[in-house]
Amino acid sequence: MENEQLIVGLDIGTTKICAIIGRKNEFGKLEVLGMGKSVSDGVIRGIVTNIDKTVNAIQKAVQDASDMAEVDIGEVLVGIAGQHIKSTVHHGVTFRRQNEDEITIEDVRRLSNDMENIVVPPGNSIIHVMPQDYTVDYEDGIKDPVGMSGSRLEADFHIITAQSTAINNINRCVKRANLISKDLILEPLASSLSVLSDIDKEAGVCLVDIGGGTTDIAIFYDNIIRHTAVIPLGGNIITTDIKEGCMVLHHQAELLKTKFGRAIAEEANPNEIVSIPGLRNRPPKEISIKNLAAIIQARMEEIIEYVQNELVASGHYKKLAGGIVLTGGGSQLQGVAQLFEYMTGLDTRIGYPNEHLGKCKVDEIKSPMYATSVGLVLAGFKSLDDRETQYKERTASLKELEISVKSSKPAGLPGENIFTNIRNRLKDMIGSDIADDSNY
Repeated sequence: MENEQLIVGLDIGTTKICAIIGRKNEFGKLEVLGMGKSVSDGVIRGIVTNIDKTVNAIQKAVQDASDMAEVDIGEVLVGIAGQHIKSTVHHGVTFRRQNEDEITIEDVRRLSNDMENIVVPPGNSIIHVMPQDYTVDYEDGIKDPVGMSGSRLEADFHIITAQSTAINNINRCVKRANLISKDLILEPLASSLSVLSDIDKEAGVCLVDIGGGTTDIAIFYDNIIRHTAVIPLGGNIITTDIKEGCMVLHHQAELLKTKFGRAIAEEANPNEIVSIPGLRNRPPKEISIKNLAAIIQARMEEIIEYVQNELVASGHYKKLAGGIVLTGGGSQLQGVAQLFEYMTGLDTRIGYPNEHLGKCKVDEIKSPMYATSVGLVLAGFKSLDDRETQYKERTASLKELEISVKSSKPAGLPGENIFTNIRNRLKDMIGSDIADDSNY
């Protein structure tokens, strides 16, 4: 493994903290060499609320992954989520001096770098600047302007911001766990790498990642990210509803949700009853499966309404031929895909991170609840935007070509430095005084 690139993804979630070590095999698939997870007690809705508990959980997850893969972990790619995440669209313009020359990768990157300096609300920081469509000399709808001619280059940028304090707390936890945060990546973008194909993104698709504390949304159309949002409701709020509605303990409510929960109450058998052990010196409590499903459906409908609002706000609600892809732990709830289809009118399926996975030591990694963790590792091997990957390949090819040209050129050719050769000949012919004159 010494010469192989290993990437570590660290998903700091509300219910769990998961660390995954992966590498690419000879077929371009991701091999998971190690995985570790621990209970996340210091995170609420994606925001770190207890530094010590979060650090301990990170250390445990990373150590377990390190032991399984038999490697030492130093750098990690960290996921970030939370209701503080905001996304906006900004327009950028840059001018070029020479209209005849083609637009280069440096021109595109200069425009993107300018967007890093835009003014954001106080207490917020930019975590992603993602270009959408470009405009060259007022000709819009251009995906990749590199190679075109033009003097005025414009673009719409999808800007994602997060609270500076939330970013600092995550970085502080990672640092105290003796790790280096290589990059912060928005979790729904990471999930999209693991469960969405290029065809999905081109046709138009809405990724809905139902986590423990938040539900993350990412909308793609024409292979470009168009909208992102974070809803501060997830699987934990459903567990709390069951706890209060059925008057049971929290861990009992979680077991009821995962083992007997349904998202559609009409499909539940009204005669099916679950017996829950009672408290000390009290008889067992009987829970109706139909009542349990009614509690779950009420909260899930509220989450779907939030998703529907984001779909309408994005302006792409009627364009999503790929429909909705559900992932995350909450997507495993029975009947949730059908409820999404009924309420949104869009085709819905469950997204599994299997397409990019090769041979793995842990089969559990193929569950939708690990889509973000797998996506964070994939983000170390590919860019969030396919165009950026192409730019890197072009830049690398140009560098290789430049090196090969320099190495193949014979040394000491007369044309290599023609002015030096002319001056030396003039010195020999008419003397050094004339050759050294500034007119030559």
